[in-house]
Amino acid sequence: MPGKKHKNRKRPLIETRTLLPTEKAEHEMIWGRRPVLEALDSGLSLVKILIYEGARGTIVNDIIQKAGQTGVPVERVKRGELEEAAGRNHQGVVAFTVPYTFLSVEELLQNARNSRKKPFFIMLDHIQDPYNFGSLVRTAYAAGVDGIIIPRDRACGVTPSVFKSSAGALAYVPVARAVNLAREMEFLKKEGLWLMGADMSGETPFFKADFTLPLVLVLGSEGKGLSRLLREKCDFLLRIPMQGAVSSLNVAVAGGIIIYEVFRQRALKE
Repeated sequence: MPGKKHKNRKRPLIETRTLLPTEKAEHEMIWGRRPVLEALDSGLSLVKILIYEGARGTIVNDIIQKAGQTGVPVERVKRGELEEAAGRNHQGVVAFTVPYTFLSVEELLQNARNSRKKPFFIMLDHIQDPYNFGSLVRTAYAAGVDGIIIPRDRACGVTPSVFKSSAGALAYVPVARAVNLAREMEFLKKEGLWLMGADMSGETPFFKADFTLPLVLVLGSEGKGLSRLLREKCDFLLRIPMQGAVSSLNVAVAGGIIIYEVFRQRALKE
């Protein structure tokens, strides 16, 4: 009724109850205090947050406060039920989120052009390890990458492990999932982007490449590196010069080195 004071509907619902088995399968999960707080800060769509009934501390309080500000329900559960849901080192906090929404490669490109930037994308050739994926997302976000392209099959997807290892950066970096990476490379090449692959056999040292061009950095999988087809479609193959007996770097480390060289060169042009 007009003039009547209503209760704040954004206040979180905090109660103690038993976790329903169906909740494990209905939504994707993010676990850990800091990742859940990052998810709230980023505006990621959360369905609800479960907190161990004995969990206390500054971050837990921040989670409850920010959940209240955004209308995300918070529920207290017993530790055993939380461990059954997450099955991991959850630090007493688990959030349920709606399934991740992927963009198309065309949408990534349009968004980058709308920002009036020369596009800079990363394409991951069947990376399997969620921690490598998450680490690359974190670096990509810090360096201003416009988006990441991954294959639909036989590769790590967007999982809670990836979100956690990205330290929340996944909420800010758009990801496109493609049926055929080679086909998307052809499309991007026709759109004026240069395809540069990281490969131990590459002829060009990465620091000699011109990264001020609109580009796609293609990174290969753990162990196998770039596939033959994707290697052949690259305009340039870049190598990271190394000394000593170790023949290669972890893909997240190698990717981080080149990504920041792109960042450095483009910063000098501004």
